[in-house]
Amino acid sequence: MSIQLSVYLNIILRTLFMYALITVIFRIMGKREIGELSILDLVVFIMIGEMAVLAIEKHYLSIWDSILPMLLLMAIQVGLAFLSLKVSRFRKLMDGHPSIIIFQGKINEKEMRRQRYNFDDLMMQLREKEVWNLNEVEYALLEPNGKLSVLKKENAAKKPERAVPLIIDGEIQREGLKELGKTEDWLLAELKKTGIAEPGDVLFCSYSGGNLHIHEKERKRKSRPGANA
Repeated sequence: MSIQLSVYLNIILRTLFMYALITVIFRIMGKREIGELSILDLVVFIMIGEMAVLAIEKHYLSIWDSILPMLLLMAIQVGLAFLSLKVSRFRKLMDGHPSIIIFQGKINEKEMRRQRYNFDDLMMQLREKEVWNLNEVEYALLEPNGKLSVLKKENAAKKPERAVPLIIDGEIQREGLKELGKTEDWLLAELKKTGIAEPGDVLFCSYSGGNLHIHEKERKRKSRPGANA
């Protein structure tokens, strides 16, 4: 019984010590919001947390087996952060570049696929910026930390107007049609008026202000250079 009690006491002391140590390490590495963590920061934090867990679980091993790698990771992270601060080329290599998601009002389909960034994420982050209509956006950049920076068009309405999505990546949004009281036949007929044969040719289509706003897929725009999205 006394042996078991000593084991529990060892685990409690290790937990308290690791909690204090991680708090100190994270304070030394600097204050950042979760959304502002770089990939390097995230990797280091996960590894340090994993080592702390192992130190608590494997209470029969020397605690220094976990403390030394944690201190080494802290030193590496602080050193790289200092180098990143001084050398812009290294900072760009570690943190990456912003990705252009919308350029001059056109959706960059290729970049969205490369970043595995879907329309649900795009529309959610636009709403967080109080942008309810994709057609109000002139430029949108996906920052290395995952946040979206948005520049509205100069003629964007001051009062936000909600756009109802009707086609997303070639798929008809039946809920949007139901909300507008429209049918698929109506939508297909409207697409044909603009020279679009089928919904599969459309990257994104929304309805607002009594008009359809269509963004064709990149390969279709290239095949029809005179078409307006």
